[in-house]
Amino acid sequence: MQAQTPNRHLNEPSVIEIIGLYGLPGSGKIFLLDQLKQELGREHFAFYEGSEVIAAIVPGGLDAFQKLEELEKVAWRQLAIDKIRKECASSGQVAVVAGHFMFWAESEETGCQVYTQNDLETFTHILYMDFPADVIAKRRLNDAKRIRLSVSVPHLLKWQQAEKEELRGLCRSHGILFSLLSSHPRLLNKASALLKNFRLHTETHNLFCAERTMDEAIGADLSQLETMLVMDADRTLAAEDTGALFWKAVSCSDALMEEGCPLKKLFGGPLGYSYTAFRQAMLLYEEAADDEKFDALCQDVASMVTMHPEFVSLMQVVAEKKHIGALIVTCGLRRVWDKVLEREGLSKTVKVIGGGRIADNFIVTAAVKAALVTRLRDTHHMYVWAFGDSPLDLGMLSMAHQAIVVVGEKQSRSKTMDHALTSAFDSGRLLARQVVLPSNAPPRLDTTTLPLVKLTEQGFVDSVLRRRSKDADIQVHHATGRNAAKLLMTPMRNASVAGPALRNSHHQVGWYLAVELLAKLLGIEEYPIPHVQGHNTSGYRLLHEKHTSIVALMRGGEPMALGVSDAFPHALFVHATRPSDVMLHHLQGQHAVVLVDFVQHIRSLHASIRIVVAAGVVQSQSVPSLTQALAGHADLSIVALRLSDNKFTGTGTIDTGNRLFNTTHLP
Repeated sequence: MQAQTPNRHLNEPSVIEIIGLYGLPGSGKIFLLDQLKQELGREHFAFYEGSEVIAAIVPGGLDAFQKLEELEKVAWRQLAIDKIRKECASSGQVAVVAGHFMFWAESEETGCQVYTQNDLETFTHILYMDFPADVIAKRRLNDAKRIRLSVSVPHLLKWQQAEKEELRGLCRSHGILFSLLSSHPRLLNKASALLKNFRLHTETHNLFCAERTMDEAIGADLSQLETMLVMDADRTLAAEDTGALFWKAVSCSDALMEEGCPLKKLFGGPLGYSYTAFRQAMLLYEEAADDEKFDALCQDVASMVTMHPEFVSLMQVVAEKKHIGALIVTCGLRRVWDKVLEREGLSKTVKVIGGGRIADNFIVTAAVKAALVTRLRDTHHMYVWAFGDSPLDLGMLSMAHQAIVVVGEKQSRSKTMDHALTSAFDSGRLLARQVVLPSNAPPRLDTTTLPLVKLTEQGFVDSVLRRRSKDADIQVHHATGRNAAKLLMTPMRNASVAGPALRNSHHQVGWYLAVELLAKLLGIEEYPIPHVQGHNTSGYRLLHEKHTSIVALMRGGEPMALGVSDAFPHALFVHATRPSDVMLHHLQGQHAVVLVDFVQHIRSLHASIRIVVAAGVVQSQSVPSLTQALAGHADLSIVALRLSDNKFTGTGTIDTGNRLFNTTHLP
């Protein structure tokens, strides 16, 4: 990912929107400026003709200015743009300034640039009137208001191309949004729509629009939804990059369009993947086609996209469940993915949050993706699964409860993702698994750091479909009735067993609960181990074992917790006598916590970590009261050796804690 340049479009009082309106002399800048005055009014906008501002501040007016040396002209031009900026800072209006970028006599080898450094530091947007050179030549010839030198159409075309290329490069290096205005019957509507958008749009406003759109998309089902699948689109749901396909389609339909994908040059430039860069991408799409042509191009691109069947299958299963929703959140073109989903019969159950046009009202950045997942998790209290393939997805993957990195063919996958993933893992910001599509592609990193999962495996599907309602009963997993449980519980119930023997019994129960119930509940992962015959083979361990915390409730809970620790030797082991002994650093970066008590305290430290309470015996009658007491604590389970209908509570000489440590004789 490219380093991001400072953003000039944050919602700060100090940022003043100054929009330049450029084009060749005779292109109609002043005519459009006058039309915009009538269309937009002067409440929010102030309109300036650059030459008039110069004439007003230079003693002797424009005639005197033309006689000055070039350095003196530069000084006055800088004063003119400074005057406009100060006036708009005072009024709060958005300035629209018609001006010139360069003058170029046909007899000269190169043009004379008339922009200043102050212009580059002041303008936030520049619109360029990109009219056909022959049209401009006729306008110059027929201009009754001023005498213009005769210039050939080839020279006007060369002049225009030079201005567009230089302006586009300067704008990107200075964080200025740039767009072309083409000759069109609806030019005024297009220009006024852009100006209104420029006036209102900030990163804060952009996020507000994205959140509102997401809330409206899921609003009708909000009360039923417990789980949300949030998926990136390009190179996640399908191998194709729809942005590249779009620009290939544009170049095929427009002989004048340069070949290659302009997005690659944009995001590979000084703007990187910043908010400004994505806004600039939106303006490129606006330049490329009007609404009708854009829709047709999106249809062509959608027809070239083949969704991974594994994702189609998963979405079809999810569509049958009222408690699970699915969203595509894409930095790419919403319209393309709307059409892809419609073709797959998924458009009614899977919503697309994305942009691409001014009419969408927002663009999706990496920060927006992360914020939407956070909103689903913290505001709407949903359990979130996130699927993504690139560094732009790391934020949302980190914010989700479950993160799945989608890995494609080696030659087409993101080249920077390995380094970004390693950095996220090392910093503790991310815990994830990977799915390889197609299945014969090599995995990223290694399957120890990034364990493999298959979207079609029943265990994975079941984990996605699991109910997580705040009002649902706590999940109790137990071994009651199994022969192993009968054997293991015997010494625990035998009053004559105490001290080391009883501690060993509890240790065995902890180990059994870990390998029999916890491993099934939390999942296991495959990893390579050396075989006794000298080759490597597959071994298994708890999924995310290094990111699991085992909390031993002192003193009686320690023997059983040590048994769990024996089964999961790489898990973090924490001794706790009281809730405050469990601290935030015991949970940060962890995937799950296995404990005996302190559920309320754990939730106060970490709202979404998975909690499993391990116990030898759970009274059947206590489950409803536990459910009521712990309502709202999603992702909470209990594993127990057995359920019991016996309400007996041991005290004194028959108290379990006293028997474990031979303290039955103490008062």
